[in-house]
Amino acid sequence: MNELDQARKQMVDCQIRPADVTDRRLIAAFMAVPRHLFTPRARIALAYADSEVATGDRRTMMRPRDLAKLIQAAAIEPDELVLDIACGRGYSTAILSHMAETVVGLDDDEDGLARASDLLTKVDADNAVVIAGDPKLGVPKQGPFDVIFVNGSISEVPAAWFDQLAPGGRLVAIIRKGPVGKATVFTRSAAGIGERVVFDATARLLPGFALEPGFSL
Repeated sequence: MNELDQARKQMVDCQIRPADVTDRRLIAAFMAVPRHLFTPRARIALAYADSEVATGDRRTMMRPRDLAKLIQAAAIEPDELVLDIACGRGYSTAILSHMAETVVGLDDDEDGLARASDLLTKVDADNAVVIAGDPKLGVPKQGPFDVIFVNGSISEVPAAWFDQLAPGGRLVAIIRKGPVGKATVFTRSAAGIGERVVFDATARLLPGFALEPGFSL
């Protein structure tokens, strides 16, 4: 086992498992996908650290702990279709590809998408594809989706995302309107959209998703 493989094992054993992540498929996915391949060379020392890692001007990989807990909260089944919003270089897409039947990564970061396509091929994520588009609009032509996963904090969920959820579908995102965000699971049912908060997190706000300033008279 080389140094990076050892670091990945420590990430799983010291950050992910202690955070009550018990899904064996998910733990196996984190062990299988080399996070350092998706990390810029200048930040390779942070690849397995307990911190966010900026992959460009617009995208940041979540803390491993937060990413794992959020994916586990989505309760993804092996036969489901997943939309990975703001996928960046595709690390989350690669992890999700171990959990679902098909994963569609969406981003408007052209540099990140170009790298994601190559990296997903490199890690044999044959059931995943990344496409260019406005994250706020989702991908209506590819849905409905069983799960929509959001890579980063947002102030509120665009209505277009809820429209693309299949019956019984789950949308997981960190809703942040102050210093601390709330990792939240939204579920579509015949009665409408339900929601539950699962843990606190401070992931970086996605560009364009900050809370609009209010007006005062």
